[in-house]
Amino acid sequence: MDKVDYDRALFYIHRSEWDNLLILMVRTKDHFLAKKIEHFLHANYFSHDYFVIERRLYALLHYIEHANNTFSVTHPFEEAFF
Repeated sequence: MDKVDYDRALFYIHRSEWDNLLILMVRTKDHFLAKKIEHFLHANYFSHDYFVIERRLYALLHYIEHANNTFSVTHPFEEAFF
């Protein structure tokens, strides 16, 4: 898993670049991130209920935050060499 995937996901969400988010979903090795992106994009395209879209978005953002924090804890010195 690469921390860049999480940063890209945040960037694509912020810019509403759904096509790039879909490409990231296919290319990432983090299966949980891919599944969260899939659920969000499905809700965004097919759901007419804003509450469902909002809930899926918050679930995706919550997972990205969790993954970033976990990545920083498990690899504390890796960022120093970049």
